[in-house]
Amino acid sequence: MAMAMLQAGGLPIATDGLRRADDHNPAGYFEFERVKTLDKDADKSWLRDVRGQAIKIISFLLTELPESNNYRVIFMHRPIEEVLRSQQTMLRDTAPAPDSIPDERLAAGYQRHLDEVSQLLRRRACFEVLKVDYVAAVADPVVTALRVSEFLGGGLDVPRMTAVIDQRLHRNRQLPD
Repeated sequence: MAMAMLQAGGLPIATDGLRRADDHNPAGYFEFERVKTLDKDADKSWLRDVRGQAIKIISFLLTELPESNNYRVIFMHRPIEEVLRSQQTMLRDTAPAPDSIPDERLAAGYQRHLDEVSQLLRRRACFEVLKVDYVAAVADPVVTALRVSEFLGGGLDVPRMTAVIDQRLHRNRQLPD
């Protein structure tokens, strides 16, 4: 959703288009395969080639970004239960059944990871971070689009950014107790 918003707002997107939209993500994935080598490839000079563009990097790979560049990170937070439900749905439809790990254990591990990434983002001067709550973004896209545009220096097309947020795609929402 964040990448679709950025693209609609007029920001160039670094994507190779290899992973196509599907039923799980009808707006597309906005992935750039080279990102997946950040933890394996010592040569990260290609990051300078995508300067000024939005690039999707999963939280597990943020640690691999060299401090020789400056980064504006839009960190999208989503309730862990929703992330797990979404991943389980996608895996069920696309891959053989994985070994079952209890949701509580997965959630605890993921929360530890998020805490570590948050510390890293605060500790390293090369990162400027805007935290965005996914549920709040879906509920009030105008406020989120304005915050994102301001964080990136302004000038993004906020009405177009808000238009790409489709509340119907918030399918794995956390259910009230």
